[in-house]
Formats: sequence, structure tokens, C-alpha cells
Amino acid sequence: MRAAAVACANVALSKYWGKRPGRFNVPAVPSLSVTLDGLSTTTCVAFDETLVADELWFDGVAAADEPTRRASELLDRVRDAASVSARARVDTHNDFPTASGLASSASGFAALALAALTAAGRDASREEVSRVARRSSASAARSVFGGFVELPGGLGPDATDEQADEACVARQVASAAALPLRMLVCVTTEGEKAVGSTSGMRETSERSPYYGAWLDVAPRLHAEMMSALERADLPVLGELAERSALAMHASALAAGVAYVSGVTLSLLGAVQALRRGGTGVWATMDAGPHLKAIVDAKDADAVASELGAMPGVLRVIHAKPGPVARVLPFDEAIAVARGGLS
Repeated sequence: MRAAAVACANVALSKYWGKRPGRFNVPAVPSLSVTLDGLSTTTCVAFDETLVADELWFDGVAAADEPTRRASELLDRVRDAASVSARARVDTHNDFPTASGLASSASGFAALALAALTAAGRDASREEVSRVARRSSASAARSVFGGFVELPGGLGPDATDEQADEACVARQVASAAALPLRMLVCVTTEGEKAVGSTSGMRETSERSPYYGAWLDVAPRLHAEMMSALERADLPVLGELAERSALAMHASALAAGVAYVSGVTLSLLGAVQALRRGGTGVWATMDAGPHLKAIVDAKDADAVASELGAMPGVLRVIHAKPGPVARVLPFDEAIAVARGGLS
């Protein structure tokens, strides 16, 4: 009863910032993301009747109580679905900074859901894996799929929690080859962010005077973006993605939730200056200080060189639309997960 899986992080092009009231961790608004090759989590799950509690290990080091609790909650859902009672040891490795705003929870819970369901002997559909992952991290629902992925938002207030849960299923809407897009991840820190996404969303929804405006504009930006993707119109999609990111952060900032840093803002100015000069590049930012530049593939190297030379940028990760989450040979994966080997 053991299995291993790998999943890639994703970056939301249209953001979902905020949750529908109720159970099951359903987003308040829809989102469109791109799964990224080159930012991945490898996770191994081994159910063991001798364990008295679930264990979570990062690169061979025991995790803190809160990450272990969240992993155990997902494992409980898997145990219920597969009629398994054994506790599990989970070993995991990220090949990019953890908990810093680079969607490590998305790839992490997607990989955990797939590995756990496989280890438990559950012949789960990709939709079931996605739903199990979403209940722990909404963005993880998207990392189960490759290419461009849509996650619907919550239903209206008259819908039950169960109806919203049933309707909120991620799906691939375009292949990785649909657009000549590259994502340049400008890493500005290797440390963890001060405010987690879950608490940041909650504070925004409770305290921001602009949260209502965000709930109004986000679905409209998403619909326009879906149309641009269908037309393979990268300039329009890039412009809308930048607008979505700025609207999300404006709503959060009004609640006193600040993820951007001075380096982030300098990078945003540089991206906008490059665009005024005729380069096809647009900015997006998630709940962290790292700026991601959306760029036409032909301009990626030149833009990476320009942004990578800016003060405060530690490195630039070149990423392209990536693959679905997949099962790995356990013996090979455990060496990576326990030692961070590659």
C-alpha cells in the first residue's frame, strides 16, 4: 500500500481570491490557470498498520504540526473513500521554494491526493483526484491537470454546500501547446511568506472595502480570458491576466494584506516599460512577492536577461505549460522525496 506521484505548480491567469461560505473549500469566483513544467512536487505515500499517527517529512525532515495536520485531513478523506484504516508516512520534495507564493500547496496537495488514492488501491478518475485535492487547497484542483485549466467558482447562495462541491470540478480547457506562452518566475526570496493564502483570503473578505467589487469584476475578467484563450490571443490574455492580478492585490491591500515587496513593484514597472517598448510581456503576481512575467516564447530569453539583472532578483525560473500529475515508480521517487535528489 504505497505509491508515488509528481505534480506541477500552476499559476492562475484569472485569480480566484476568496472562498464561497460553507464547507468543501469552494472558490467564490472562477479561475483559469496554466500548469508549469519545471516547478514540481514529488510525493510518496506509504500506508503502514504499525503507525499510530500520520507522518509528514520534507526532504527527510519531519514537518511542523500544521502542515502535518493538513496532510492528515486529506489522508482521512482518502481513507474514507477507500475503506482504509492505516496511518501513512508521507515523504515529499519541492524543487522550488516552499510556502513563498509559488503555488507549492497546489502541486503538493495534487501530488499527495494522487499518491494517496493510488496507494489506497482506489481507481480514481482525474476528477476525483482533483476534488480530493481541492478540499485541501483550491488551487491544487488545477495542478492535477496539464496545460490550461479552469476551476469553476461557487454557485449562488441558494445552492447547498454539496451542490457547490459537486459543481466545482477542474477541467483542462486547452492543451499545453495552445499558446506560445512562457512564464518567467522572478524569485525574490527563498523564505516563507508572512501571511498564508488562506488567512489572507479570509482577512480580505472580512475587511476589504473592495472585496465586493472584486467578486463583481473577477468573473467578467475570467470570461473575457476564456474567450481570448479560445482565439489563441496571447496579447489580450496577457493584458487581462495583469488586470486580474492587480485587482486581486488591490482588494487585499485595502484589508492590510500586503504580499508585494519593493522588488515586486520594480519588476512590475520594468515589465510595463518593456511592453511600452514593443515587447509582448505581461505581469502576474500571486499571494507572495515573486513576479511572474507572461511572455511570448520568442522573447523569453531577452526578457529573462533584463528582469534577472534587476536588484533583488535571486534567479529567474523559465517555465512553459506543463503536464498532468502522474504516478511515479516508488523506489525512484523515494530517493528524491527523502533526500531532495534529482
